[in-house]
Amino acid sequence: MDRTERVELAVLCLIKDGSRVLLQNRVKKDWQGYTLPGGHVEKNESFIDAVIREMQEETGLTIENPKLIGIKQFPIDGGRYIVLLFEATEFTGEVVSSEEGEMEWIEREELAKIPAVDDLPELLKVFDDPDLTEFQYIVDDGNWTISIK
Repeated sequence: MDRTERVELAVLCLIKDGSRVLLQNRVKKDWQGYTLPGGHVEKNESFIDAVIREMQEETGLTIENPKLIGIKQFPIDGGRYIVLLFEATEFTGEVVSSEEGEMEWIEREELAKIPAVDDLPELLKVFDDPDLTEFQYIVDDGNWTISIK
């Protein structure tokens, strides 16, 4: 039995400023709506360096002391896609948008009123509950379900 599989690595970060969170209103057709900013980990790049770089590129902010909160994962052709979930409350700079989408500070209490990506409410449970660390999509006969542990 082969104990290895193809893996793609990415990072997402919940940047918090008091009761506000920084979200990206994505414009790509494959995943539209408000979501956390993030991107791919480059070859041989540390995960911390990746999340700092991605936040600078997508938000204009330089985050400091990002904390690893958990993991999101889902199957892809021949393997799995693993997203490391970070949180940051310390940052410098001014928010800018990128070609990925517009960046906006949103009050947490307003999140239910915005057109978010489908899994944002469930994903935020991992950030909000210290007993949860894993968000996993399970595909069974073409049906995608979410498991949170």
